[in-house]
Amino acid sequence: MVDRSEFAAGWRRDRGEASLSDVHRSIPITTKGPTWRRMAAFVGPGYLVAVGYMDPGNWATSLAGGSKFGYTLLVVALVSNIMAIVLQALCARLAIGSGRDLAQACRDAFPKPVALILWFLAEIAIIATDIAEVIGTAIGLNLLFGIPLEIGVIITALDVFLILYLQKLGFRWVEALIITLLGVIAVCFAIQIALADPDWGAVIKGFAPTTQIVTNPEMLYLALGILGATVMPHNLYLHSGIVQTRAYGDSLPEKREALKFATIDSTVALMFALLINASILILAASTFHKTGQTGVAELGEAHKLLAPLLGLAIAPTLFGIALLCCGINSTVTATLAGQIVMEGFLDIKLPPWLRRLITRAIAIVPAAVVTIWYGDSGTAKLLILTQVVLSLQLSFAVFPLIMFTADKKKMGALVAPVWLIGFALLIGIVIAVLNIKLLVDFVFGA
Repeated sequence: MVDRSEFAAGWRRDRGEASLSDVHRSIPITTKGPTWRRMAAFVGPGYLVAVGYMDPGNWATSLAGGSKFGYTLLVVALVSNIMAIVLQALCARLAIGSGRDLAQACRDAFPKPVALILWFLAEIAIIATDIAEVIGTAIGLNLLFGIPLEIGVIITALDVFLILYLQKLGFRWVEALIITLLGVIAVCFAIQIALADPDWGAVIKGFAPTTQIVTNPEMLYLALGILGATVMPHNLYLHSGIVQTRAYGDSLPEKREALKFATIDSTVALMFALLINASILILAASTFHKTGQTGVAELGEAHKLLAPLLGLAIAPTLFGIALLCCGINSTVTATLAGQIVMEGFLDIKLPPWLRRLITRAIAIVPAAVVTIWYGDSGTAKLLILTQVVLSLQLSFAVFPLIMFTADKKKMGALVAPVWLIGFALLIGIVIAVLNIKLLVDFVFGA
């Protein structure tokens, strides 16, 4: 039995039922044997989180950034990834240290009106995420199979049944699907990058910081889009929920080991995500920017141009396959994040299948309406806008996360060290300042 008084310390209310209760603590942990075997039990959640760092919205911002500014914005992808590693490590710490996901922690720490506002903002972030995933998946289906965008949008709604089926088999099956599709994406991009033959000297130089990113409003807009596509609000809720699918025990040594292995899992997975994220931008820079086509941002347009630019008919097919895999992965993880947000903030008691359908409907209905309204035209602008919306929402998830993990009353022995909180606080301030500058530029028409 879990000592519930431990979780009540420092919180306004006791912890309710765990989010994703049907898979909570369902994956056994090996306590004996070599370290690698114990660590292997924790491999999985990090890759579900990594999906959010290479979703279709990311493709749009990276394609636009690479085609317009070449390799310059690679540094934004790198910095965003470092931010993500720190913040996702805090998510794992919050989950393991307090027994709560981020949504539950907000509900249990803040007055009800504040928690409801944060829930509303989180739902907006998930809707923005889902718009990107729905568009990307629908475009992928259209590029590969000629399926109309409107039909593709409806098909994306079926992912909820895929999740229900896989979770019935066990959460490991969900993770296996995600990791398999990530492998397919990696192979597709490896071939495309080899065909594009980028200037590797310029690629390395692109990872060096430049003040131009902040001083150029158009570049800053795309940089914030990349930031919003990389460090995503729903990922913070998602990670703090799915880490708790592991039955890691309740003693302090068991929790410390769980935290170590969960952090390694997310860090390795996010470094993999950086490779994919950077590959999208490098591909755009080495094909479109290099040939003077600086306005490419539409996924469909990029698909059409790859064959003549790279000289092989297989290039656009690889692009379409990778995009479809990204879209499927992203809709699966966004649906799980939506369930964690709704259950965590509202503490609702419904059957798992009904909760999943409701949370999916909340996100996909507005996403589908917007996608069908825009049609084939304007999808790139819409994708980039969703990523900027995510960036603007990010502070409302980041600062509560930092507050909770820095509070010894709430975290006990697993409270975050001062240096980590300081670094995370710097990340939060940078995100907030960049967002304020973006809003000022919009207001004054810069």
